[in-house]
Amino acid sequence: LFYYAHGGTLFLDEISELPLPMQTRLLRVLEERKLRPVGSEREIPVDVRIIAASNRDLAAEVAAGRFRQDLYFRLAVVDIRIPPLRERVEDIPDLMRHFMEMLSLQLGVAPLPLSHGLVSGLAAYAWPGNVRELRNFVERSLILGAFPAASLSSASTASMSVDDDDCLPLEVVERRHILRVVEACGGNKSEAARRLGVSRKTLERKFADWGEDTRPAAAEV
Repeated sequence: LFYYAHGGTLFLDEISELPLPMQTRLLRVLEERKLRPVGSEREIPVDVRIIAASNRDLAAEVAAGRFRQDLYFRLAVVDIRIPPLRERVEDIPDLMRHFMEMLSLQLGVAPLPLSHGLVSGLAAYAWPGNVRELRNFVERSLILGAFPAASLSSASTASMSVDDDDCLPLEVVERRHILRVVEACGGNKSEAARRLGVSRKTLERKFADWGEDTRPAAAEV
């Protein structure tokens, strides 16, 4: 990574999860600005700016002996703390719109409407999984085709009180998602297959297995 990032910036996510031996190697590269590629007998210079992120308190990790103090001080030149989602609930609507736009394109489905009641419920939830949990919530809702009728006061979104649609077998969820993509494409199965990342033949086989009409839409004729 350092080799390819030479002259640029390298983002190291979840730096607190790095094992101690790897922390030692990282510190050496940062201090000496050199590294020896695997299989090479000579060191090469590297000039890389490091941006590291962690969802843990690194100072506490240092005190517990799980993170090297010298590496911590080497990385903490500029320390930026981003509050957990529960402390900035005003960001939830914008984050949801961002994830909705991004994931709906990836999944090939239409975005879901956001209601005031839904946003209020999400704001009251503790979000122990932080922004990643919110992203997963949006993605799961897009796949199911609706936001779960959930009580967001529980300890985890995985244990929310949800409707029956949230406990469907994988095959049913897959079928529902594929049909929603085909609908979003106006019945054009070639375009739906492209969005789903599968071949037209695979999509036709799915429809045949479900007993669905496999005739092409008018736009494809």
